[in-house]
Amino acid sequence: MFSLAGKVALVTGASRGLGWAIARSFAIAGATVLLNGRNEATLRSRQDELKAAGFSAEVVPFDITDHDAAASRIALAAREHGRFDILAANAGINLRGPITELSETDFRRVVDTNLVASWALAKAAATVMIPRRAGRIIFTGSMAAHIARPTLSAYIASKGGVHALTRELAIELAPHGITVNAIAPGYFATELNTPLVENAEFSAWICKRTPAGRWGRPEEVGAAAAFLASDEASFVNGHILAIDGGFSAAM
Repeated sequence: MFSLAGKVALVTGASRGLGWAIARSFAIAGATVLLNGRNEATLRSRQDELKAAGFSAEVVPFDITDHDAAASRIALAAREHGRFDILAANAGINLRGPITELSETDFRRVVDTNLVASWALAKAAATVMIPRRAGRIIFTGSMAAHIARPTLSAYIASKGGVHALTRELAIELAPHGITVNAIAPGYFATELNTPLVENAEFSAWICKRTPAGRWGRPEEVGAAAAFLASDEASFVNGHILAIDGGFSAAM
């Protein structure tokens, strides 16, 4: 079950953290994984890691906010492989600050990266998926789109938009055999969160606040993404899958 053999998948932000976990899960499931990011050297290292394990991976470096480059690369992948099956739009940024101090430029940068680029990637993916009447689009949303913390106005607004976009595109693209879902991660022990994991006070709060009593492991997001990308998830559409150890369900 959950085989992705023969499928072609693009994962943005694939060099580290949750993006790398998603890319690795897709590769293990049998997909040819297109590894996207801005640092080609890091992507090459990840490609070597996958190939050494016997998996299929290619490096496709581009900035997701360059919509023309993203669309061209997706179209090229569809031509080269004769298909384009899965988009995992995972890359994103976060700029913190009280609303009275956060600049409009920073707000727009976060929204452009997290929301507008996701829309543009989905547009490019849908363009090549619709003729084949098949495809999977998976966004990385956030638990923070449902429950807020101070100083995250840009990030929360952008991820709330991603969740709304998921539902709209799910309805729009379903007649074409395409499903659109989102993953809403909680707190995960990724490279970016290392300072927080190593902060004894904050880490203790996370473990106490999360019913599961721990930080999430990146591979747990990867496994969920592989399911959503699989044929077995063909009737899962417009869903926001919380992967947070019960954090957002608890008072």
